[in-house]
Amino acid sequence: MPACVPTRAADSTRPKRIHQPHSPPPTPPPRRIRIAGADLSASIAVFLIALPLSLGIALATGAPLQAGLVAAAVGGLVAGRLGGSSLQVSGPAAGLTVVTAELIHHYGWRATCAITVLAGIAQLGLGCLRVARTALAVSPAIVHGMLAGIGVTIAVAQLHIVLGGTPQSSVLDNLRALPNQLVHVHPAAVTMSVLTLALLLAWPRIPGRAGHMLRKAPAALIAVAGATATASLAGLTLPKVDLPSWSSHALAGLPEGPVLGVATAVLAVTLVCSVQSLLGAVAVDKMVAGRPELQSRVSRSDLDRELLGQGAANIVSGALGGLPVAGVAVRSSANVQAGAVSRNSTMLHGVFVVVAALLMVPILELIPLASLAALVMAVGIQMVSLHHIRTVTRHREVLVYAVTTLGVVFLGVLEGVVLGVSVAVGVAMHRLARTHITHEEKEGVHYVRVRGQLTFLAVPRLSRALHLVPHGADAVVELDGSFMDHAAYESLQDWQSAHFAGGGAVELTGRAGTRIAEPASSAHCRCRPWTPWRNHQCETSPGTQPAPPGGHPGGSDGQSGHQLARGISAFQRNTAPLVRGELARLAREGQRPSQLFLTCADSRLVTSMITSSGPGDLFVVRNVGNLVPLPGEESGDDSVAAAIEYAVDVLKVRSITVCGHSGCGAMQALMTSEPGGALTPLKRWLRHGVPSLERMAAKDRPWARLAGRAPADSVEQLCLTNVVQQLEHLRAHESVARALREGVLELHGMYFHVGEAQAYLLTAGDGGELFDHVGAAEDLRRPA
Repeated sequence: MPACVPTRAADSTRPKRIHQPHSPPPTPPPRRIRIAGADLSASIAVFLIALPLSLGIALATGAPLQAGLVAAAVGGLVAGRLGGSSLQVSGPAAGLTVVTAELIHHYGWRATCAITVLAGIAQLGLGCLRVARTALAVSPAIVHGMLAGIGVTIAVAQLHIVLGGTPQSSVLDNLRALPNQLVHVHPAAVTMSVLTLALLLAWPRIPGRAGHMLRKAPAALIAVAGATATASLAGLTLPKVDLPSWSSHALAGLPEGPVLGVATAVLAVTLVCSVQSLLGAVAVDKMVAGRPELQSRVSRSDLDRELLGQGAANIVSGALGGLPVAGVAVRSSANVQAGAVSRNSTMLHGVFVVVAALLMVPILELIPLASLAALVMAVGIQMVSLHHIRTVTRHREVLVYAVTTLGVVFLGVLEGVVLGVSVAVGVAMHRLARTHITHEEKEGVHYVRVRGQLTFLAVPRLSRALHLVPHGADAVVELDGSFMDHAAYESLQDWQSAHFAGGGAVELTGRAGTRIAEPASSAHCRCRPWTPWRNHQCETSPGTQPAPPGGHPGGSDGQSGHQLARGISAFQRNTAPLVRGELARLAREGQRPSQLFLTCADSRLVTSMITSSGPGDLFVVRNVGNLVPLPGEESGDDSVAAAIEYAVDVLKVRSITVCGHSGCGAMQALMTSEPGGALTPLKRWLRHGVPSLERMAAKDRPWARLAGRAPADSVEQLCLTNVVQQLEHLRAHESVARALREGVLELHGMYFHVGEAQAYLLTAGDGGELFDHVGAAEDLRRPA
């Protein structure tokens, strides 16, 4: 939470901010790098996971092992600093293994590095075009199928190294060579592989208090370290990690070959890196949303910036001879679970990788290749997720998933994704065109049932079924689908109008038999169901003029009454059937609101809308200026005090919220009122706001701030100060004070900016009050 800088008000009761636009800006204090302890511990945990995985992925691709360390370091430092996701960890990813292995096989290692650079440039272009959100339109079945296919390919290839052999260039070749490999098994390699897998599976399942402490060490690190120690102590002879001198490290070179082939390779790397990174950033946002302690400190991912950061990381990694870089789910999940609170954790893990690559070479060269292969094989198997399979089965997308998986396994990543997209489009078109329409008569009522989506393709069948209903008969049309295009809508509306004109009755119902609103004719309102709260006038008849401020439309005195009647009619027709059951329950059980919400009577504040509350949630008190008179000063008006006492002592509410708002007319009247004159009812009421005016003018009190910025003007400052002052008035009421002492009540301040449609909550600042930005659950702070 940034510190609040106290801003003194002027001596007048109407303070004004003094601006000096021509004065030089103050010299900012030197920035000091501060790293939270949580970031330091999280970075160590991520580093311990990333080190063996980076070496294992490099081994699986056939790249120099140092390339994995380069990609891990660059992913942490470059993508961590420039990316749009604060807690996502980037580096060499298992999802890129197959693509990179194919590139190395066809073009060689140096050319693969150049393709990585070109893919990074392509990502920068996509980020500048701000198309990151478009990647999320890819069906999850395609993404899960792609990852499953890559996982199968990785597992089959690494199985040969686990058995002591050498993998082939394709899945089919690996499967054909597997029987011969099983005959010529290398016992030492199999032993280390089995030990690695056993530790990998058993370590997270160690029971008891000791197990809880031991499980803090990453299972991947323990598995590889255990196998390495066993191989060294037993003196086993088997292939181990071989890190050549950094002086002979190969950098990027120009790719040779057909331009179309190179362009296809760049497209494949760009696609896989981008989709995996963007989906990973979204997954990190979901993990952060599940941890309330992080929501106020970690901003939501900026996907376009994340794409730019990934592009920059791939350019640097490729230029330095590293593997392609993407967001990695395993490391990102570990980062969040370890309690990281900023991007410092990701960057520190990159620093640790650099230190390890330079100073830990003798230790790294003790690791058996079979142990790394077993680790990567386990990762590949985990990429074939049973949870994903159940999800696509539930959504009837098994065909898309299966085709994508098999395409990736037998044809390649890009080919498999293209096949998956084609099948997904075909399935969507099939569902869109497949509509089952039936007609039957029961007890004199004709039922027309529509199963599926109503498009222009189904209009002829719909028209035939509707015309089977005799003139003047009662009809029920059941719509069991989520989509209706304009052609189908017009066809249904025309038939309904004609059937009404012939003396018949029509009822439209949804899939559960719930009555829905009839298609509106041109003479009726066509507003969407999500706008019932708007004070709108949808279609005025010819010659009718919109209502002027404070007047009636077209000069007709009865227009407002008609508008109210139409609103009541719309409620009875559309909303009442949906809420009738809940209101009946509340009528039986009585009200049990959880909080008292005290706000202004301003017509622009719709409490249920800005708090996403429903019937029975809030006990609402509204008055001019959201004022809470001090006890003993009500002068015969005890309505607010009575509501407070009833809410706290009878309803047992757990919180009270005082909500002010921008542009409050009561605060404007309070500031512009002149002393003396007749005491009108408004003036008598506004005297309860005088303490707020005095609080704002006091020299020893700092001004409240709004999301770190100063208020726009003195009126907004008074609106904010008034919320703080009324909270103090609340504490003076006996019932509130008693509940606060007993710890059964909380007080909250809230400010609603009408023009921004944005709510702010009062938080404790350093020596003052601070209203903090509140948006979606995962966007508690304004992005930097």
